[in-house]
Amino acid sequence: MPRFSVIVPAYKVQAYLHACLDSVLSQSYRDLEVIAVDDCSPDGGGAVIEEFAARDARVRAVRLTENQGLGRARNAGMAQASGDYLIFLDGDDTLAPHALRAIADRLKATGDPDVLVYDYARLYWSGETVRNKAAAQLTEAGPAPFRLADRPGLLRLLMVAWNKAYRREFVRRERFTFPPGLYEDTPWTYPVLMTAESVATLDRVCVHYRQRRAGNILGTVDRAHFDVFDQYDRVFAFVETRPELASWRPVLFQRMVDHLLTVYTRRDRLPRAARAEFLRKARTHYRRYRVPGVRLSLYPRLRHALVRHGLHRTFRTLQQAARVFRRLRAAGVKSSRALRTSALRLHYRVQRLLPVRADRAVFLADGGHGHGCHPGALEEAFRGHAPHIRTTWVARPEHHHTVPPATARVAPGGAAYWTALARARYLVGNGHFDARLVKRRGQVLVQTRRGTPLTHTGLDLQERPAAGRGTDFGALLADVDRWDYLVSGNRHSTLVWERVHPGGYTTLEYGSPRNDVFQHATSADVALLRASLGVPKDSVAILYAPAHRDYRRTQCPPLDLERVALRLGPRFTLLVLAPAGLGGQLGPAGPRVIDVSGHSRVSDLCLASDALVTDYASLMVDYAALDRPIVLHTEDEEAFEAARGTYVDLRSCPPGALARSEDDLIDLFTSGQWRDARSGRLRAAFRERFCPYDDGRAAERVVRRVVLGESALPPVVPQAERRPVPSAAADRAHRPQATVPAPTGVPAVPERH
Repeated sequence: MPRFSVIVPAYKVQAYLHACLDSVLSQSYRDLEVIAVDDCSPDGGGAVIEEFAARDARVRAVRLTENQGLGRARNAGMAQASGDYLIFLDGDDTLAPHALRAIADRLKATGDPDVLVYDYARLYWSGETVRNKAAAQLTEAGPAPFRLADRPGLLRLLMVAWNKAYRREFVRRERFTFPPGLYEDTPWTYPVLMTAESVATLDRVCVHYRQRRAGNILGTVDRAHFDVFDQYDRVFAFVETRPELASWRPVLFQRMVDHLLTVYTRRDRLPRAARAEFLRKARTHYRRYRVPGVRLSLYPRLRHALVRHGLHRTFRTLQQAARVFRRLRAAGVKSSRALRTSALRLHYRVQRLLPVRADRAVFLADGGHGHGCHPGALEEAFRGHAPHIRTTWVARPEHHHTVPPATARVAPGGAAYWTALARARYLVGNGHFDARLVKRRGQVLVQTRRGTPLTHTGLDLQERPAAGRGTDFGALLADVDRWDYLVSGNRHSTLVWERVHPGGYTTLEYGSPRNDVFQHATSADVALLRASLGVPKDSVAILYAPAHRDYRRTQCPPLDLERVALRLGPRFTLLVLAPAGLGGQLGPAGPRVIDVSGHSRVSDLCLASDALVTDYASLMVDYAALDRPIVLHTEDEEAFEAARGTYVDLRSCPPGALARSEDDLIDLFTSGQWRDARSGRLRAAFRERFCPYDDGRAAERVVRRVVLGESALPPVVPQAERRPVPSAAADRAHRPQATVPAPTGVPAVPERH
């Protein structure tokens, strides 16, 4: 008996059925059977099902001799099911990676409830995924399992069958089946939730709900949408047979009215000639199932009145008036924005006529994020070594709390922002500055970039269409032409930057300013950071930071985080710095997996962790300066190399141990190889190559050269004499074996023109 019976009905979904079945059969949790039902589909869906059944014994093909509709196709699948739990998946949707493992773990943790409700995300043709807006109802806080009466907010979720797992014995005992017609989920989902003795939730996206541009049956203009009335008749008939469910009638009534109005107002459902008839029938159902005494706010009360009286023409008039109002408001907003843009443009021109202020500096990181990265370190150095310079940080309002009190803060795009750009002598940033910026005589622009270029960037992306798509190379070079200085952490970076960003700037090969904190922080700082992130006191914290995959439209962590955390055990905690584009879909993955993607300072995450796991991210260079263990996990090396490409063969000169698979990675940590003598020697060689100047004074050298005009800069501290703050694990246990000391003859800090 398998744990799960995944029932997949198929009708006119041949273009999506491969992806659907693949998403199930490739799950990391394999105790399942797939019952694929060909609902007499006129396309090639039946052949696809037969193909999968021939190559995987877990797939059972069911072929119906005539088209019976989605509900009865599901019934046919249930009749063949033998699993503990039933899971329904439409043939054009997919399961998220590792979804079944998460479902299985949650079922076990909650004592095998009758129903488990999990989340979904809408998947658009562009590859964009948008999580369900009512996801807050799926919180796992509080007792579990429970009854619907304890969490009635679950009825605010989309009432569909495919976002739940059902205990088969419960379904069989209650004799639940799907009715014929459209909206067949309605008389299934409400009775199931109301009847279940035990319900649990899983706050994780498990299904990707495909939003098809065409072909969706609910998006077809047809009188078949009148089936919704029969479905609610079935719901209320079920409640009539169960007196103990009578208390749910007010909620069901309100949900019915909302549903009927949704069908009525959607232009892609009812034929125009049938709209008045639909509203008249809605009026009949309203009066039939109305529960007197239900209190409503003004807007719902107005909608109910229109249905109660069947006011088709009034409803259409109000809809048209609302559309006109929205258009007028949009036009007004557009005009207001245009006027504001013109005013700001004039303001900027006026400000550029005023003198540049030699005692002003403006800093910007990651397009308006919080105080951090190289500009953050330089801002602190400006205040420490050039206190006569008044600093201003550009950040969106939600990040203003990260800016030190001594620093002024402005929001991008406002009048104060343009005043600062027009009047400040020093402009410091790690990315492209505003294209509308006009660099004035007397202004000094310092570019820091975001890290050591280990993967292709700049002009080299012209030969990498997957990685370079959307890049305006002309604008890139125009921005480079405004640079006066480029801060470089090592000779490798200098050579790459000067080739892929050719310009007349001066390269300051002084080290990485954001790594200065590694030499100045204390063990108390580390403990405080770990506590703020929620890292258990005696845990080994692993910072997991995978690189962005250019060859994927949607991003997901290459590792099965729950599985890794489970296999490593309670001694380890994963701090997950998700790649750009994950879109908040990481979700909760257990108490030992902490999503730190929203943290403003990556250096804080490095300090709080005991080891780094990455693949191609330049963060490994910063981490090497911290002299803590690094493990590389690069299963998709060929795909990544083809899409983005790397400048450094990390397999021939890795900064630590190499894991060729997820199991290898787990073994490295459980066996202790992640911090053995060999990994220490590899890290020392890597640090010697990429961190020659990261001695804690890189930012000071930049300020002394650029602002104070000094030529005799602080000498570089030799590698052997540097003392980065130890990790929490090193403080309480044993340090890795001593690394190979670097030669003491470090050359003087060069300056390149």
